[in-house]
Amino acid sequence: MSTWNYVVTAQKPTSVSHSCVGHFTGPDQLNLIVAKCTRIEIHLLTPQGLQPMLDVPIYGRIATIELFRPHNETQDFLFMATEKYKCCVLQWDAEKSELLTIYMGDLSDPRGRPTDNEQIGIVDPDCRLIGLHLYDGLFKVIPFDNKQQLMEAFNIRLEELQVLDIKFLYGCVKPTIIVLYQDNRDARHVKTYEVALKDKDFVEGPWSQNSLDNQAGILIPVPAPLGGVIIIGEETIVYCNANSTFKAIPIKQSTIRAYGRVDPDGCRYLLGDHTGTLHLLVLTQEQERVTGLKIEHLGETSVASSISYLDNGVAYVGSRFGDSQLIKLNLQPDATGSFVEVLERYVNLGPIVDFCVVDLDRQGQGQVVTCSGALKDGSIRVVGNGIGINEQASVELQGINGLWSLKSSFSDPYDMYLVVSFISETRFLAMNMEDVLKETKIEGFDAQIQTLFCQNAIHDLLIQVTVNSVQLVSCTSREQVDQWNAPEGFSVNVASANASQVLLATGGGHLVYLEIRDAKLVEVKHAQLEHEISCVDLNPIGENPQYSSLAAIGLWTDISVSIFSLPGLELIRKENLGGEIVPRSVLLCTLEGVSYLLCALGDGHLFSFLLNASTGELTDKKKVSLGTQPITLRTFSSKGTTHVFASSDRPTVIYSSNRKLLYSNANLKGVNHMCPFNTAAFPDSLAIAKEGEFSIGTIIDIQTLRTIPLNEQPLKICHQEQSRTLAVCSSNYNHDINGQSEAHFIRLLDHQTFEFLSTHPLDQYECGCSMISCSFSDDSNFYYCVGTAYVLPEGCEPKKGRILVFAVEDGRLRLIVEKETKGAVYSLNALNGKLLAAINQKIQLYKWMTHEGGSHELQYECGHHGHILALYTQTRGDFIVVGDMMKSISLLVYKHEESAIEEVARDYNANWMTAVEMIDDDIYVGAENSYNLFTVCKNTDAAKDEERGRLMVVGEYHLGDRVSRFRHGSFVMCPPDSEMGQIPTVIFGTLNGVIGIIASLPHDYYVFLEKLQATLVKFIKGVGSLSHEQWRSFHNDKKTSEARNFLDGDLIESFLDLNRGKMEEVAKIMAVPVEELSKRVEELTRLH
Repeated sequence: MSTWNYVVTAQKPTSVSHSCVGHFTGPDQLNLIVAKCTRIEIHLLTPQGLQPMLDVPIYGRIATIELFRPHNETQDFLFMATEKYKCCVLQWDAEKSELLTIYMGDLSDPRGRPTDNEQIGIVDPDCRLIGLHLYDGLFKVIPFDNKQQLMEAFNIRLEELQVLDIKFLYGCVKPTIIVLYQDNRDARHVKTYEVALKDKDFVEGPWSQNSLDNQAGILIPVPAPLGGVIIIGEETIVYCNANSTFKAIPIKQSTIRAYGRVDPDGCRYLLGDHTGTLHLLVLTQEQERVTGLKIEHLGETSVASSISYLDNGVAYVGSRFGDSQLIKLNLQPDATGSFVEVLERYVNLGPIVDFCVVDLDRQGQGQVVTCSGALKDGSIRVVGNGIGINEQASVELQGINGLWSLKSSFSDPYDMYLVVSFISETRFLAMNMEDVLKETKIEGFDAQIQTLFCQNAIHDLLIQVTVNSVQLVSCTSREQVDQWNAPEGFSVNVASANASQVLLATGGGHLVYLEIRDAKLVEVKHAQLEHEISCVDLNPIGENPQYSSLAAIGLWTDISVSIFSLPGLELIRKENLGGEIVPRSVLLCTLEGVSYLLCALGDGHLFSFLLNASTGELTDKKKVSLGTQPITLRTFSSKGTTHVFASSDRPTVIYSSNRKLLYSNANLKGVNHMCPFNTAAFPDSLAIAKEGEFSIGTIIDIQTLRTIPLNEQPLKICHQEQSRTLAVCSSNYNHDINGQSEAHFIRLLDHQTFEFLSTHPLDQYECGCSMISCSFSDDSNFYYCVGTAYVLPEGCEPKKGRILVFAVEDGRLRLIVEKETKGAVYSLNALNGKLLAAINQKIQLYKWMTHEGGSHELQYECGHHGHILALYTQTRGDFIVVGDMMKSISLLVYKHEESAIEEVARDYNANWMTAVEMIDDDIYVGAENSYNLFTVCKNTDAAKDEERGRLMVVGEYHLGDRVSRFRHGSFVMCPPDSEMGQIPTVIFGTLNGVIGIIASLPHDYYVFLEKLQATLVKFIKGVGSLSHEQWRSFHNDKKTSEARNFLDGDLIESFLDLNRGKMEEVAKIMAVPVEELSKRVEELTRLH
């Protein structure tokens, strides 16, 4: 049973809720601070752009952030409050480059009624107090004392109950707030209050303004000397102040979502609306008096949730619904009339409303394809941990058994030649002036024989190692300058070379070491080893990139790998690998500053060792399975970083992240040989030899993320492997002079190119609610089944929907069957060759009928009532799990003989569900709308019927984000023989763009990690002194209870970020050697 679960983030939150600008890390350093749900990012503004300084988790959902500067300070402090009523003030510690907590408070009020609108947290411009609106009818005050320390908080009664916004006014003798509120007739007004700190009460303020725009929603206080406030509505913008100045300007109807002040004196403001349009609001003034308002249309950005003006016409647009952007405001418009130039985009996957896991290469490594964003920023995102190789050109070529690239001179940054070796000849290809590969000659090379190795060498020379000899050839004349011949009766079996050294084996265990000196090949050392040599390498890993002091040798017979010193060929270390499979390729390499010895066997297994580059010592032996065929190892470079390519039946890229080796499938089948080929036309490319094919490919990022912009909102997505397609339900919002119109579609895409193939429009007011790909009993074809609802403008619960069944024929959607329903089809699932639908309160089962003539229909078979709204269903065998809008999880069973669906058990807690999944036959995981996860268990062994009818809650955990979907699958390739390969995982997506993993652990492993988590809590303190235990406790309106049977993988994996001293302290408490503990935590990181 999977009762013990490990929750970890594979993709951090990307959705931006708040941002602010100030001098936080130093008096002369301008910082952008960004809040992403449960994380804070600090960036430094540099001439090159934004430079990340810190990215830290927060043990809470961030409700508000604001920078302020206390008197006598040279840099700003950060005030932050969380949705669970905790607040703190943070200061930057420049020495340690970390956040210091200088104040922490709990602002909760058990008797208060939480506000329905967003929480508000504001700081008085003169640093006399911090004010918060958290509960209806109460204004919380945290005063500063004379030493600028925060004192005890107190509440002041606030008459206005429906508060929409509160701000402090500038330039007031006493701290003064302005309140935007709605009365019980839905009219909106503003009112000012002075805060009397001594009396702990309000004094009626100097002015008020009644009957504003009915949709007025944002207050912008204007700095002194102008003072006053700007009130942003949907149709008008108003400026007013204490001197009875009242200026208004009409605007085109729109909802302004965010603003950013441009000038310190508050004359200009950037405004972002719900369509992603950016405006500039200007206050015209004379003699420190506002004389009018002007608004200018600047251009289009993502739909903004925050705007922070940085400097020199550059601003940051944070978005919940699309990518956040760094923009430049130009003085002159471009060809489209826009003044906005996007300098940089920051990927946002949120909100993820649905996703599917697609394993295109069927290698157990999924790509997550998400429905991301909202409104015009909607897109499909493809998130994968694999490496993509985009083949640029290919040609049929049989029998390649070696590939090397060469430069035209030693200092040339680009490669010029490709050496292609066959069993009895060698061919040479060169890039010509038209960037076309053409066959050429290198006169000094032997073309009538198989090549074993090629390499550029010092003194502008080229090395060719063949079965009989080593040639040394001039780069400029291409003529041979020296040659070394194998002794009579011997031939070269394996070889390796670098810029100044050659190492080769001539059979019978003979090892020959040559050096290039004064453009000559000099035989420096000969050694006789006890067994036949199977592979050699002398790739430089020390400080000298042209010379290696170590050589790696693999042997037959005793199946070993050894490290020898150079030039003396003295044995330093020998490692017996065990088994009977010969090492076929060895490689010395340095990744992220860590040196490794990699040794690949003939059966697809790979050994890795940590290598001490100065002593040659080998430690930390690990073994993984990459495939079933012999592996050949080569290094290559991508974006200035070194990686390793393992050619085999399942080509794999080995790369380092956080100084850990990770393995990732390449999207290729059966690569025999690979070499890097970096040319001006094909930078950072690879030359690849497969069975019967030779190709040049460019590398897509190691952690791939593709964006397919839709300019409309995707709602549901589904993959159909058989037709090699994806189907998406989407919604297109149009804003025109008649208001807002909405159209819904089902779109078909190619699952590799993501090209649109076909579109099926839905009826007016009809939207897609659910979608699956399935086949039916007695019909081997696969169909897309789509559940819809007719959502009428009146806004009541849908009373009508449809089930549409499509076949994919020649890349087109063809409607086969449509079935009307008496409600919204919220969920669809396959159940034993039939179709299960959740329609409003009911669960209904349909069977697939085939009539004479080949027509089909869905025929109702049976159903189950008793839900408030059945929103989510999952099936396994005959069992059905239902996630109800308000009534948590229930378990149903389909009984074939009786043709009936009956309830087996239910969870009697009142959870408002957002997603549900069956981890296995007995354990089900649910997510609810207070951002919690919980697991329930079937109680089949109970003695009483009543107990058997109850799903037992066995796990509870506060995730801090709203889960929209669970799916079984794996995000990475887990080697089959690793411990992680046996652990089942469920992937989830959230509204803030998080992709997470729930892994079900064996009990003893869970107990060990639970102890580690408890230990780490003592060493890793939460930002703002926030409590980890309170943060992860299950919490909703009904109850709060400690987390159980869930572990926080993000905290556990942060062990690897501790310094060595703290690691050793933790390991001591755990009674495990620090290397062993690091290894176990590193294994966990391979889950994502």
